[in-house]
Amino acid sequence: MTTDLPDTMRAWRLLDRGTPPVLQEVPVPRPTGEQVLLRVEAAGLCHSDLHLMDGAAGAVPFAPPYTLGHEVVGTAVATGSDAGEVSGRFAVHGIWACGSCRQCRRGRENYCTALTRSIGCGIGRDGGLADYMLVPSPRHLVPVGDGDPVALAPLTDAALTAFHAISPHRDALAEALVVVIGVGGLGHLALQLLHDTGTTALVAVDPRPEARDLAAELGATHVAGSAEAAIATLATLDGGAGADLVLDFVGSPDTLGATDLLLAPGGSSVVVGSGGGSLTVAKGGTLARGWTVSAPFWGTRADLVEVVALSRAGRVHAETETYALADAMTAYERLRAGQVRGRAVVVPGAPPTHTDTRRT
Repeated sequence: MTTDLPDTMRAWRLLDRGTPPVLQEVPVPRPTGEQVLLRVEAAGLCHSDLHLMDGAAGAVPFAPPYTLGHEVVGTAVATGSDAGEVSGRFAVHGIWACGSCRQCRRGRENYCTALTRSIGCGIGRDGGLADYMLVPSPRHLVPVGDGDPVALAPLTDAALTAFHAISPHRDALAEALVVVIGVGGLGHLALQLLHDTGTTALVAVDPRPEARDLAAELGATHVAGSAEAAIATLATLDGGAGADLVLDFVGSPDTLGATDLLLAPGGSSVVVGSGGGSLTVAKGGTLARGWTVSAPFWGTRADLVEVVALSRAGRVHAETETYALADAMTAYERLRAGQVRGRAVVVPGAPPTHTDTRRT
């Protein structure tokens, strides 16, 4: 399947570490073998993009140049000769795993043993912050039918990562006391996923008043402006024993440093954010007895299928701000300043302005 394609396209290219990306005119790739070319309809922006821009040599095991953008929804417009029949709109599973190692065979593509360098689109390989994006194989695609690309794009990382972090704890959530630290792109989706499981005691932590207001709208039963305030809130709840589950979407020294005072006996700390903090764990240390600590990474393709189904059923919804491709740097500046409510999404075909998409 091939449609008429232009010779060139626009793409935000990260040319070197420690520098902002540059909007360039580059050739439109032509797919071969199993490859699929998507016309990008929406691409979400992520704090990890800022880490890639800021990273010093050695911070990640791959080097520029490449096109940013790892939260992508697009329509198939061309395929290689071995791709089979591929048509329609897709969400992209951004972890381009090998498909054959032990972890991939077990459906754990996010822990693929062959991914020792580049992870996938926008993370070492050309991503979707462009008019078109080349995907290595149809197995990285999840059909979304006529779903709204702007609503779906953030789900491919922000919701997928939150879903994967929550999934191991789902059976015990109905009676659990849960703390969500950071009500940004991931945290606001985690609150919805938790609320959907029937979790009834949710403490949301964020220093921004508008983020705390959003958390209350999305099902948080209590809000706090800091980890210290959350500790004080927990002291008033259910005997003051602490939280059964702490989902830290910040991972800063302040938030991780409070873990031992947040967790109840038998509690779990799930560290998702990469804010430069560290956590010391030891038997007989300061953490409550029976602690568990994990640092899950992104999510599986099967997880993404479930997340898309939740979205199509109206059970999870990304708060978004939309931007034209030319305005991506404005979006990144707002993201860096903590001014984005929910997730910033670039729409390559949009006029040069941005709008908010919120619950009505």
